Amino acid sequence: MARYVRVAEAIKQEVGNIIHDELKDPRLGFVTITAVEITQDLRYAKIFFSVLGKEDEQLKTKEALDSALGFIRRLIAQRIRLRFAPEIVFKEDKTSAYSARIQEVLEEINQLNQVKLPYEKKVAVNLRKAGRGGTRKSRRVHKKK
Repeated sequence: MARYVRVAEAIKQEVGNIIHDELKDPRLGFVTITAVEITQDLRYAKIFFSVLGKEDEQLKTKEALDSALGFIRRLIAQRIRLRFAPEIVFKEDKTSAYSARIQEVLEEINQLNQVKLPYEKKVAVNLRKAGRGGTRKSRRVHKKK
């Protein structure tokens, strides 16, 4: 495993602990650190977070994290022994909302498929004939002259 991957995992762990234990900002909601992307030279880090709640709670949490950016960076520099503390940027991770939307669409499609339409025809497929046909390659190996 590359060093920058290990450092990214350590930063993820430490930022989670810092947000949970040391930040006392009332604007913070239920925050989860989902991923950390760090450059190979360990200078810049994107920290992805997700917030449980509505959009206004997510905005307030983003503001609280941005205002505590220097504090978090200083604590990371103290806890993780690096030559330079990485520049940190917080990005909202919207994959949970995206996956919830996909689940809703799949449920709607499932409900539409459950309703039988009167003009729907059933098509029978003969599986024995469907598998046959096409060209068959010879298994012989031909020598070149």
